[in-house]
Amino acid sequence: MIFPKKLKSGDKVAIVSLSSGMLGEDFCRHNIEIGSRRLREFGLEPVFMPNALKGIDYLQEHPEARGSDLKRAFLDDSISGIICAIGGDDTYRLLPFLMEDREFIEAVQRNPKLFTGFSDTTINHLMFYQLGLATYYGLAFITDLAEISDEMLPYTKAAFEGYFEEWSGRKIVPSEFWYEERRDFSRNAIGTERIAHKEERGFELLQGAGVFEGKLLGGCLESLYDILTSNRYPDQKAVCEKYGLFSNVEEWRDKIFFIETCEEKPAPKLFAKELLALKEQGIFEVIRGIIVGKPQDESYYEEYKSVLKEIVANQNLPIVYNVNFGHATPRTFLPYGAKVRVDAEKQMIEFL
Repeated sequence: MIFPKKLKSGDKVAIVSLSSGMLGEDFCRHNIEIGSRRLREFGLEPVFMPNALKGIDYLQEHPEARGSDLKRAFLDDSISGIICAIGGDDTYRLLPFLMEDREFIEAVQRNPKLFTGFSDTTINHLMFYQLGLATYYGLAFITDLAEISDEMLPYTKAAFEGYFEEWSGRKIVPSEFWYEERRDFSRNAIGTERIAHKEERGFELLQGAGVFEGKLLGGCLESLYDILTSNRYPDQKAVCEKYGLFSNVEEWRDKIFFIETCEEKPAPKLFAKELLALKEQGIFEVIRGIIVGKPQDESYYEEYKSVLKEIVANQNLPIVYNVNFGHATPRTFLPYGAKVRVDAEKQMIEFL
């Protein structure tokens, strides 16, 4: 894997809309203002790529424009990092424009950059994984940098500061608090704090050994399910298969598989169906362990635990649950391909 350089004060970072184009809508103008200010407070210069603010309808109709922005960001030597605006559900449509573009592929490998996002961005991460670039399943512009509280959530802010640091020796520990998802994201809600809850559980070991090591690979469970089943779009499975997005089972051998559920809060029956689709690929037979993100708003918290143990079935496979990444807030980042040690007793995930 190619690991990008850490960010430093003075760097330019590109903002891209690779899935939903909502950042370009009027109802997100305050997010642009807040997120840009926060980036400057980190010493970074935000660069909104040419199509990033063209709105939902335009970007829905023009996936090639989304792909063009990503390519341009890699070709621009002045840009050090790339931050996704937000997720969505159809970023797979960029694959034909990018994975058949030799200039783009060579730029990624010649000029690696920090790339961060989550949710549907899973597809982009897996594309980069195929190209050999380690990326960050982590923070996004609207959801994190443009958080409409007076300040970024402390745990999330500390995670973003990690983009300026080396991985080795870094530790992920449970957040002291977790937060309910907002109901109002409008300009009128600027300055209102999220409803916070004291974290009572920490990282939960559901089964297996409490200490295990491996390299990270995974993403949003719904995105992985869509890759395998064309659940949302009839051509998605074929497109993703064509470009090798869901690697053969050997690619998963000895990995630590990370998964988390999206804001749709899948009911336990659907959660089980999604896990079963992964099980049928043989993944659970070759990985070292599983780490599972906290469900947003702790929805189906106990039910998911039962389903995980039932579907995985192998009681010797470690499962650590309730980790602060993905759609629940606050969130940290998980770098693809990074080697980590998970220690449930010490309540930490350590980068090796």
